[in-house]
Amino acid sequence: MRKTLLFLIPIALLIGCKSDKKDPVQTEESIEINSIVKVLKPSEFKDGIMNEDVQLVDVRTPSEYDEGHIEDATLIDYQSEDFKDRIQQLDKSKPVYIYCRSGGRSGMASEIMSELGFIEVYDLEGGILAWE
Repeated sequence: MRKTLLFLIPIALLIGCKSDKKDPVQTEESIEINSIVKVLKPSEFKDGIMNEDVQLVDVRTPSEYDEGHIEDATLIDYQSEDFKDRIQQLDKSKPVYIYCRSGGRSGMASEIMSELGFIEVYDLEGGILAWE
């Protein structure tokens, strides 16, 4: 009998200590915004920027922008110290179409924008080099 009790007590403790898995309580800090970052081929990007309700952003340097840019693009230099401040001035609820020279900087910029709560970010695959 004593051996049986010694055997059952650890089992009872294990069963009693089993944690119930419950859904975590969501607080304002834990709610995540579902952000979409999508890389588009040049033809898809062209179709997308035809919509009047989009924001078109060139994240290259001012000298690169001056050499040529997509019409109506707003310059927000990814390498500038105030990039995050300037990008946050855009409307986070409207689609943002973003590009750079070859896709590297715009890819990094779109990740930052996603972290900042932008809902839709579309990145031009291959950058302006693929556009031309």
